[in-house]
Amino acid sequence: MKKLALVIALFVLKTSFAQDSVLLTGPAVIVHSDPRADMLAKKQAEINERSRKITGRTMRGYRLLVLNTNNRDEAIAAKTKIYTHFPEQKAYLTYQSPFFKLKAGNFKTRDEAKRYQSLMNTMFPKGVFIVSDIIEVAPVKDPDEQE
Repeated sequence: MKKLALVIALFVLKTSFAQDSVLLTGPAVIVHSDPRADMLAKKQAEINERSRKITGRTMRGYRLLVLNTNNRDEAIAAKTKIYTHFPEQKAYLTYQSPFFKLKAGNFKTRDEAKRYQSLMNTMFPKGVFIVSDIIEVAPVKDPDEQE
């Protein structure tokens, strides 16, 4: 009885590994696809690449912390002042209870931020500080596109 159980166990064990000994040299699978599907996939990839270039990107950089106050009117007035005197810089007003924080600029390097910091220090006597932040980077212009 033990010998019969051993033979059956060996047989089951051998057949469970039977797939390893089979060579996969049989007939291959041939896929016939419509060439228009390939064209559509390529066209969608081009559209995705173009839209990625057009939209703004972000990266680590620096901004100037211009104001940190709990007075909303003071924060809005400071934001207006920045847009009036520095129209090329973007101002970001955020609210973190109970304070309004006003940050300005999108600077890739600390040296760029320092240059504007000295200009803004004259306008904001409480001080302007350079802070590390996620900044917006201008989208890349495609040389192939006409303006």
